[in-house]
Amino acid sequence: QVQLVQSGGGLVQPGGSLTLSCAASRSLDSLSGMGWYRQTPDKQRVWVARITSSRNIYYTDSVKGRFTISTDVATNTVHLQMNDLKPDDTAAYYCNVYILGSKGAENYWGQGTQVTVSS
Repeated sequence: QVQLVQSGGGLVQPGGSLTLSCAASRSLDSLSGMGWYRQTPDKQRVWVARITSSRNIYYTDSVKGRFTISTDVATNTVHLQMNDLKPDDTAAYYCNVYILGSKGAENYWGQGTQVTVSS
């Protein structure tokens, strides 16, 4: 089991920046990967960024060059730095961690946090 607690988010003007954080209840080294998803008003949850246990990093095309995912192993926290935010980035953002095992992947989710980009 992994508990995840998110923080950050809020309202920002276009072009602004926000940082989301997600604190895990266990060591990040025990996880197969960590990432962020966002859920749009039509309720589709889509992948945004991911970092694997081997520190490979991936971003969806729409956020490349603007978002940065990082980890702090001392605090078991994964961050998402979001720069040059656009109205299309408006969504509820969810932290995700997963553990790969013989029975497949166990997924755990944070509680979600709203990001609204509007002037």
